[in-house]
Amino acid sequence: MEGSVNRGKRRFLLGATTAVGTVGVIASAVPFGMSFWPSERAKSAGVPVDVDISKLERGQKINVEWRGKVVWVIHRTKEMLDGLPKLDSKLADPKSAIDHQPPYAKNEYRSIKPEIFVAVGICTHLGCSPTFRPEIAPSDLGADWLGGFFCPCHQSKFDLAGRVYKGVPAPTNLVIPPYRFLSDTRIVVGEDIKAA
Repeated sequence: MEGSVNRGKRRFLLGATTAVGTVGVIASAVPFGMSFWPSERAKSAGVPVDVDISKLERGQKINVEWRGKVVWVIHRTKEMLDGLPKLDSKLADPKSAIDHQPPYAKNEYRSIKPEIFVAVGICTHLGCSPTFRPEIAPSDLGADWLGGFFCPCHQSKFDLAGRVYKGVPAPTNLVIPPYRFLSDTRIVVGEDIKAA
Protein backbone atom coordinates (compact mmCIF):
# COMPACT_ATOMS: atom_id res chain seq x y z
CA MET A 1 0.00 0.00 0.00
CA GLU A 2 2.85 2.32 0.65
CA GLY A 3 3.81 2.17 -3.06
CA SER A 4 0.34 3.18 -4.22
CA VAL A 5 0.20 6.07 -1.75
CA ASN A 6 3.53 7.38 -3.01
CA ARG A 7 2.36 7.18 -6.61
CA GLY A 8 -0.81 9.06 -5.74
CA LYS A 9 1.16 11.74 -3.94
CA ARG A 10 3.62 11.88 -6.80
CA ARG A 11 0.84 12.34 -9.38
CA PHE A 12 -0.79 15.00 -7.24
CA LEU A 13 2.49 16.88 -6.78
CA LEU A 14 3.33 16.56 -10.47
CA GLY A 15 -0.12 17.84 -11.48
CA ALA A 16 -0.03 20.69 -8.96
CA THR A 17 3.46 21.72 -10.06
CA THR A 18 2.43 21.65 -13.73
CA ALA A 19 -0.69 23.74 -13.02
CA VAL A 20 1.24 26.32 -10.96
CA GLY A 21 3.99 26.45 -13.59
CA THR A 22 1.47 26.94 -16.39
CA VAL A 23 -0.26 29.74 -14.51
CA GLY A 24 3.14 31.35 -13.84
CA VAL A 25 4.15 31.21 -17.51
CA ILE A 26 0.82 32.71 -18.60
CA ALA A 27 0.97 35.37 -15.90
CA SER A 28 4.41 36.47 -17.04
CA ALA A 29 3.61 36.23 -20.76
CA VAL A 30 0.44 38.37 -20.69
CA PRO A 31 2.19 41.65 -19.71
CA PHE A 32 4.93 40.91 -22.24
CA GLY A 33 2.38 40.33 -25.00
CA MET A 34 0.31 43.35 -24.00
CA SER A 35 3.39 45.58 -24.30
CA PHE A 36 3.19 45.17 -28.08
CA TRP A 37 -0.25 46.84 -28.25
CA PRO A 38 -0.46 50.63 -27.98
CA SER A 39 -1.57 51.84 -24.58
CA GLU A 40 -4.73 53.87 -24.11
CA ARG A 41 -2.47 56.86 -23.53
CA ALA A 42 -0.71 56.26 -26.86
CA LYS A 43 -4.06 55.87 -28.62
CA SER A 44 -5.31 59.15 -27.21
CA ALA A 45 -2.02 60.80 -28.18
CA GLY A 46 -2.91 60.38 -31.81
CA VAL A 47 -2.29 56.90 -33.17
CA PRO A 48 -3.62 57.05 -36.74
CA VAL A 49 -6.96 55.38 -37.47
CA ASP A 50 -7.46 53.30 -40.61
CA VAL A 51 -10.96 53.80 -42.08
CA ASP A 52 -12.60 51.57 -44.67
CA ILE A 53 -14.85 53.74 -46.85
CA SER A 54 -15.68 51.04 -49.42
CA LYS A 55 -19.29 50.75 -48.18
CA LEU A 56 -19.82 54.47 -47.61
CA GLU A 57 -22.70 55.41 -49.91
CA ARG A 58 -23.23 58.84 -51.46
CA GLY A 59 -24.82 61.18 -48.95
CA GLN A 60 -23.89 58.92 -46.00
CA LYS A 61 -21.79 59.81 -42.93
CA ILE A 62 -19.77 57.52 -40.68
CA ASN A 63 -18.11 58.35 -37.37
CA VAL A 64 -14.66 57.24 -36.27
CA GLU A 65 -12.73 58.06 -33.13
CA TRP A 66 -9.31 59.70 -33.21
CA ARG A 67 -7.55 61.27 -30.22
CA GLY A 68 -10.73 60.81 -28.18
CA LYS A 69 -12.70 62.96 -30.65
CA VAL A 70 -15.38 62.03 -33.14
CA VAL A 71 -14.29 62.40 -36.75
CA TRP A 72 -16.86 62.43 -39.54
CA VAL A 73 -16.29 60.90 -42.95
CA ILE A 74 -18.96 61.87 -45.47
CA HIS A 75 -19.39 60.79 -49.07
CA ARG A 76 -20.81 63.97 -50.60
CA THR A 77 -23.13 63.80 -53.59
CA LYS A 78 -22.80 65.97 -56.71
CA GLU A 79 -25.76 68.05 -55.46
CA MET A 80 -24.00 68.62 -52.13
CA LEU A 81 -20.85 69.78 -53.89
CA ASP A 82 -22.78 71.98 -56.34
CA GLY A 83 -24.45 73.80 -53.42
CA LEU A 84 -21.22 74.84 -51.70
CA PRO A 85 -20.37 77.92 -53.85
CA LYS A 86 -23.94 79.21 -53.48
CA LEU A 87 -23.39 79.76 -49.75
CA ASP A 88 -20.21 81.90 -49.82
CA SER A 89 -22.08 85.15 -49.05
CA LYS A 90 -23.70 83.59 -45.96
CA LEU A 91 -20.46 82.27 -44.45
CA ALA A 92 -18.05 83.93 -42.02
CA ASP A 93 -14.91 82.40 -43.57
CA PRO A 94 -15.83 80.99 -47.01
CA LYS A 95 -12.20 80.79 -48.23
CA SER A 96 -10.96 79.17 -44.99
CA ALA A 97 -8.52 81.97 -44.18
CA ILE A 98 -8.25 80.78 -40.57
CA ASP A 99 -5.91 77.81 -40.58
CA HIS A 100 -8.19 74.97 -39.42
CA GLN A 101 -7.17 72.55 -42.14
CA PRO A 102 -4.00 71.08 -43.60
CA PRO A 103 -2.67 72.86 -46.72
CA TYR A 104 -3.92 70.07 -49.01
CA ALA A 105 -7.49 70.69 -47.80
CA LYS A 106 -7.40 74.47 -48.19
CA ASN A 107 -9.75 74.61 -51.16
CA GLU A 108 -13.44 75.22 -51.72
CA TYR A 109 -14.28 71.64 -50.70
CA ARG A 110 -11.87 71.57 -47.72
CA SER A 111 -10.85 68.04 -48.72
CA ILE A 112 -8.33 66.05 -50.74
CA LYS A 113 -11.01 64.53 -52.96
CA PRO A 114 -14.13 66.71 -53.34
CA GLU A 115 -16.59 63.88 -52.71
CA ILE A 116 -14.96 62.60 -49.47
CA PHE A 117 -15.19 65.06 -46.56
CA VAL A 118 -13.30 64.42 -43.31
CA ALA A 119 -13.77 66.71 -40.29
CA VAL A 120 -13.57 66.71 -36.51
CA GLY A 121 -17.22 66.61 -35.41
CA ILE A 122 -16.88 69.15 -32.62
CA CYS A 123 -18.39 72.63 -32.74
CA THR A 124 -15.78 75.38 -32.49
CA HIS A 125 -17.96 77.30 -30.03
CA LEU A 126 -18.13 75.23 -26.83
CA GLY A 127 -17.35 71.69 -27.99
CA CYS A 128 -20.80 70.23 -28.59
CA SER A 129 -21.29 67.77 -31.43
CA PRO A 130 -23.33 69.17 -34.33
CA THR A 131 -25.87 66.98 -36.08
CA PHE A 132 -25.62 66.07 -39.75
CA ARG A 133 -28.54 67.71 -41.53
CA PRO A 134 -28.22 66.87 -45.26
CA GLU A 135 -31.85 67.69 -46.14
CA ILE A 136 -32.58 70.83 -48.13
CA ALA A 137 -34.80 73.61 -46.72
CA PRO A 138 -36.20 71.91 -43.60
CA SER A 139 -38.78 74.03 -41.80
CA ASP A 140 -36.65 74.47 -38.67
CA LEU A 141 -33.54 75.70 -40.58
CA GLY A 142 -35.13 77.80 -43.31
CA ALA A 143 -35.59 77.83 -47.06
CA ASP A 144 -31.96 78.79 -47.74
CA TRP A 145 -30.55 75.71 -45.95
CA LEU A 146 -28.69 73.52 -48.49
CA GLY A 147 -27.57 70.88 -46.04
CA GLY A 148 -24.81 70.90 -43.46
CA PHE A 149 -24.29 70.62 -39.73
CA PHE A 150 -26.43 72.17 -37.00
CA CYS A 151 -25.23 72.45 -33.42
CA PRO A 152 -28.24 72.02 -31.10
CA CYS A 153 -26.41 73.50 -28.09
CA HIS A 154 -26.31 77.13 -29.31
CA GLN A 155 -27.66 76.95 -32.90
CA SER A 156 -24.36 77.32 -34.77
CA LYS A 157 -24.58 76.26 -38.41
CA PHE A 158 -21.94 74.91 -40.79
CA ASP A 159 -22.22 74.04 -44.47
CA LEU A 160 -21.28 70.67 -45.99
CA ALA A 161 -17.61 71.74 -46.10
CA GLY A 162 -17.66 72.55 -42.38
CA ARG A 163 -17.59 76.32 -43.00
CA VAL A 164 -19.34 78.38 -40.33
CA TYR A 165 -22.28 80.67 -41.10
CA LYS A 166 -22.18 84.38 -40.21
CA GLY A 167 -23.93 85.52 -37.04
CA VAL A 168 -23.74 82.27 -35.08
CA PRO A 169 -21.87 81.64 -31.82
CA ALA A 170 -19.20 79.38 -33.40
CA PRO A 171 -16.22 81.60 -34.25
CA THR A 172 -14.48 79.43 -36.86
CA ASN A 173 -14.92 76.64 -39.38
CA LEU A 174 -14.83 73.01 -38.25
CA VAL A 175 -11.35 71.54 -37.91
CA ILE A 176 -10.07 69.23 -40.66
CA PRO A 177 -7.71 66.62 -39.18
CA PRO A 178 -4.60 65.41 -40.97
CA TYR A 179 -5.51 62.46 -43.19
CA ARG A 180 -4.48 60.70 -46.35
CA PHE A 181 -5.81 58.14 -48.80
CA LEU A 182 -4.24 54.68 -48.81
CA SER A 183 -6.43 53.73 -51.79
CA ASP A 184 -9.81 54.68 -53.22
CA THR A 185 -11.49 52.75 -50.40
CA ARG A 186 -9.21 53.38 -47.39
CA ILE A 187 -8.11 56.51 -45.56
CA VAL A 188 -5.91 57.05 -42.53
CA VAL A 189 -7.05 59.77 -40.12
CA GLY A 190 -4.26 61.29 -38.06
CA GLU A 191 -1.52 60.79 -40.59
CA ASP A 192 -0.53 63.63 -42.87
CA ILE A 193 -0.36 63.27 -46.63
CA LYS A 194 3.39 63.96 -46.41
CA ALA A 195 3.79 60.62 -44.61
CA ALA A 196 2.83 58.76 -47.79
